[in-house]
Amino acid sequence: MAAARQGGELQGRHALVTGAGRGIGAAIARRLLADGASVTLLGRNAGVLHETAAALRVELPEAVLAVETADIADAEAVSLAFAAASGRLGPVAVLVNNAGQARSAPFGKTDLALWQSMLEVNLTGTFLCAQAALPGMLAAGWGRIVNVASTAGLRGYGYVSAYCAAKHGVIGLTRALALEVAAKGVTVNAVCPGYTETDIVREAVANIVAKTGRSEAEARAELAAGNPQKRLVQPEEVADAVAWLCRPSAGAMTGQAIAVAGGEVMAG
Repeated sequence: MAAARQGGELQGRHALVTGAGRGIGAAIARRLLADGASVTLLGRNAGVLHETAAALRVELPEAVLAVETADIADAEAVSLAFAAASGRLGPVAVLVNNAGQARSAPFGKTDLALWQSMLEVNLTGTFLCAQAALPGMLAAGWGRIVNVASTAGLRGYGYVSAYCAAKHGVIGLTRALALEVAAKGVTVNAVCPGYTETDIVREAVANIVAKTGRSEAEARAELAAGNPQKRLVQPEEVADAVAWLCRPSAGAMTGQAIAVAGGEVMAG
């Protein structure tokens, strides 16, 4: 991580990161701050967000940070949060839709409540945040939207049909919106991590241990087995890919879904 902020490619840009309290979201916020952006951390847990903001200020004393709380599946809450964030740090020029949740169940036991919850947080939230940020980007003639999807948006996995459907939807939304705004200075891309060292994976490991009796090490190895590098992706690796797509120099990149997965998924 670069400690100095002056001269960064995102100097003067306001970036808003959803799900920014921990894991991939916190790593993305750190990376964008290092690139010179001012950053709003958005999430549902105010305590976690403020702890992360305090830690980032220690790492980057010159960081310009704000915190907003909202449920991204709530249209009114999103609208109010974006208005407040823009009032503090200016129009959102960079939006990273990172907030998400994964729950597993066999298809036959996937009830409507689980199905709808996966669509709301993973897909509807991405839609609402993009709608909130886009007018300011179009007015400025410049913007970056990066949706943190998943390799589950590029292929299928058993026992997470609702999550896979939602993440496939995020990829479709990314491609459609990219075409709509391609000539208006705004790019829209998706980054698709494989199994990454986050709370979601830790919960998956605990679930495997509880249901199968395997050890934690065996459960982690099972999740890493699909990665040709035989390891879990690190949040900072995802953050680097996101940061690149946010830079002015990545202006020719739009409508892409880039896997960060050690070769698990390759473009044809």
